[in-house]
Amino acid sequence: MVYDDLVARLNDRGYTNWLKASRCLVIVKDALHPFINGRMRDFHGGLLELGPRLRSPCASSCQPRGNQLVRVCAGCSQWQREILKHQRWPTTTINWDNCSPPSWRTNHWELAKAYMPRGQGKVKADKFDASALLNLINHCDCFSFVEPKPVMEMLTVDLSIRVSGWDQRDCAYAAEIPLPSEDMQETSVELISQWEAELLEESLTGLLHAAAAEDDTVTMEAEQLVRLRDFLQANPDLAERFPAELQALTALQARGEAY
Repeated sequence: MVYDDLVARLNDRGYTNWLKASRCLVIVKDALHPFINGRMRDFHGGLLELGPRLRSPCASSCQPRGNQLVRVCAGCSQWQREILKHQRWPTTTINWDNCSPPSWRTNHWELAKAYMPRGQGKVKADKFDASALLNLINHCDCFSFVEPKPVMEMLTVDLSIRVSGWDQRDCAYAAEIPLPSEDMQETSVELISQWEAELLEESLTGLLHAAAAEDDTVTMEAEQLVRLRDFLQANPDLAERFPAELQALTALQARGEAY
């Protein structure tokens, strides 16, 4: 069977739970995106009405240095003050390195990136994951009507890949359940394989973007990067599917060991 490796992974309860939880977050992301898009567009439009300086083009091609935004033009400085003013939790960090300040006048998603986790700078609007969107809701006060507790609960869910080994109870239970037809099994496995590839691609992209944003320092995600690298190496079908990502993870691990 083409999907033998995937079927073996699905016999592991930890991995199956990761797939289910991650898939749920994809559904959450798809549901949130149009709502957030409309809300941020209105918020951005309201800021543009505050004065001509916020509508004037950037005068100096301003860009952040690391996670600092200094020596910017008058227009970008005014945008910076507005972003800070609308920070829902004033003690948290604004991630300026996500942003391209000249685009704040024209792109409401560029404004949104300031309230997202690091590593979102090169992410397109339709590619933000659930974590990025939930962080935006949690940190920008244009969403102050949203109760923060359930948002925080979702943000603290550990979605790192868990592989705990063969779960005999799951297998015994599954043996008692009548199996669907062979064609239905094949279709289901194909669909799960597609979900798995999409979820892994999203996880890999997010972690690699976040690691790249840390400017050669050891990051909080180091353990998760190692775990993901080891997981790909232990599953040849996935290592073959994501060779560039595996190479990048290996290089990051080597770089971390140098510090």
